[in-house]
Amino acid sequence: MPMLRSLLTVVLLVTTALATPVLAAAQGRSRITTAEIDGHLRFLSSDLLEGRAPATRGGQLATEYIASQLRASGVEPGVNGSYFQQVPIDIVRAEPSSIRASASGRATSVLRYPDDVVLWAGSASTTSAARGEVVFVGYGSVAPEYRWDDFKSVDVRGKILLVLVNDPPASAAEPALFGGKAMTYYGRWTYKFEEAERRGAAGMLIVHTAERAGYPWHTVVGSWAKEQRMLPRDPALPAAIGVRGWITNASASAMLRSAGLDLDALRNRAATREFTPIATGVTLDLGFRNSVERLTSDNVVGVVRGRDPKRSTEYVALSAHWDHLGIGPAVNGDSIYNGSNDNASGVADLLAIAGAAARGPKPRRSLLFVFVTAEESGLLGSAFFAQNSTVPVAQIVANLNVDGGNLLGRTRDLNVLGDAKSSLGPQLTQMVRADGMRLTDDLHPEAGYFYRSDHFSFAKAGVPAVSIGAGSDVVGKPAGWGAQQDDDYTAHRYHQPSDGYRSDFDLTGAAQLSEIVLRFALQLANAAGVPTWNRDAEFRAATPSPQP
Repeated sequence: MPMLRSLLTVVLLVTTALATPVLAAAQGRSRITTAEIDGHLRFLSSDLLEGRAPATRGGQLATEYIASQLRASGVEPGVNGSYFQQVPIDIVRAEPSSIRASASGRATSVLRYPDDVVLWAGSASTTSAARGEVVFVGYGSVAPEYRWDDFKSVDVRGKILLVLVNDPPASAAEPALFGGKAMTYYGRWTYKFEEAERRGAAGMLIVHTAERAGYPWHTVVGSWAKEQRMLPRDPALPAAIGVRGWITNASASAMLRSAGLDLDALRNRAATREFTPIATGVTLDLGFRNSVERLTSDNVVGVVRGRDPKRSTEYVALSAHWDHLGIGPAVNGDSIYNGSNDNASGVADLLAIAGAAARGPKPRRSLLFVFVTAEESGLLGSAFFAQNSTVPVAQIVANLNVDGGNLLGRTRDLNVLGDAKSSLGPQLTQMVRADGMRLTDDLHPEAGYFYRSDHFSFAKAGVPAVSIGAGSDVVGKPAGWGAQQDDDYTAHRYHQPSDGYRSDFDLTGAAQLSEIVLRFALQLANAAGVPTWNRDAEFRAATPSPQP
């Protein structure tokens, strides 16, 4: 407790230090300053917060800091007089020494953890086990709109499913199949595990390739070879699969080769509608012991009330996740995953936006600021918020998400996830065109980034949602420089301890992005109408009916 009190003292000192840029902005020099963002970013990226894992001391410090900044800015509490929405989280730790992973076919082999496989529990149980025949199910997709069914009514109950990452590939004959180059929800690992549970499988392993997954194997290890967080399981859902995991392409190839099967040939077969599941003759024996804790973390919620008596009960929600990976496997002697870009930068931006909005003038509709927990654990905080919204979800007219602020400098473009799914994309395009800016296509649509951040939880609940980030056309830099920096980040710092605060961050881009998000939120909050889904959007049917 003395250590916690001393760290909270640091929070209060930083809060006081930030008063100067806040007052400067209020006096009209700038609504949002780089100094303001820098202050938030430095503290949230600090080793003192130990990587901001949910339900840890570092996570508690982060939420207390966010709430203190909202309070200091004049943003009202958004949860029945409090800033905190408690989110129940089960923390499940696999005991590495107990992990058993072996395959038997014509030859028997031991799969090394975490070099060959990464395994974790399918539910908050003290033991996890899956023993059964491996069945290759291609991409594991059942998509009636694409006339695609990888299961073909084959009974896979009690089996361990081997599945390919991402979507079935498009072809020259069908270039738009499964979104073409862009990933659909069927390509997300979350969907694949959900489908395995619906089919009664005992376990599932996803075959990893860096090209198809969008990140290297060490990112898998950093994300999953550690304690896992999950929401308490809804008893209405099917029984959880015993073991979830990833397997390297080389290890999967060797395992299948022992049974006389070729993974490349199977991958080619899986790219066709005629594919049917293949019983491999390989038996996998997977198991381990777990320690389970049932804890709570917090979403932090604040409100800037609208001025219009009729419209103030409608909300534009702005979101960013405050959590990161905490303390994990050491890399070059560093085990604190600070998450400076992901997503201390987005939280710093959103805090600055909230402060500017609170200073006014107030819009017609209210602005709801939602700083969510456990994004890195599968969007748990935003999923909980969408299911247990502090305001009626039907009265949330839009969600603007910030996952990764701009640390590279001012840009001429924006990268907006979901811009083609609702009227939000054209509205934002029109707004920034006046500034000589444009929206650019997603540089890596195959990575499925739309389904990997918190706006997706709002979208699943039927709320038109986008995630707004900087583009790659950086002012003052040569063509291609921004894309190179993004690729370098993904390869060397994404979900690694090296994603820490750096003195060479160019926060003029962060201020620019924050101003754009603020302006767009105010535009939506003052508009006569509300955003709508496009006719072909997969979330249109989920749109809730407005409350009377």
